[in-house]
Amino acid sequence: MAALDCAFELSKLLDCGLDKEALSICVALIEKGVNPEALAGVVKQLRAQAAAATAAGGTGGAAGSGGSSTVGR
Repeated sequence: MAALDCAFELSKLLDCGLDKEALSICVALIEKGVNPEALAGVVKQLRAQAAAATAAGGTGGAAGSGGSSTVGR
């Protein structure tokens, strides 16, 4: 768990906007073989979609439900 804590601190320093749970999911996906650059692209797309939905007065769809703002930033 110390590695995740270290990655989370680095994530905060770089202002990535990921909470510990989202970072943990990303790390797990990368460990399973997901391309990190592709994953970053998906996160950026989800953030853009959530921002557009919020600007349009929507809730942001699945990314915005339940109060989760990790992807919507």
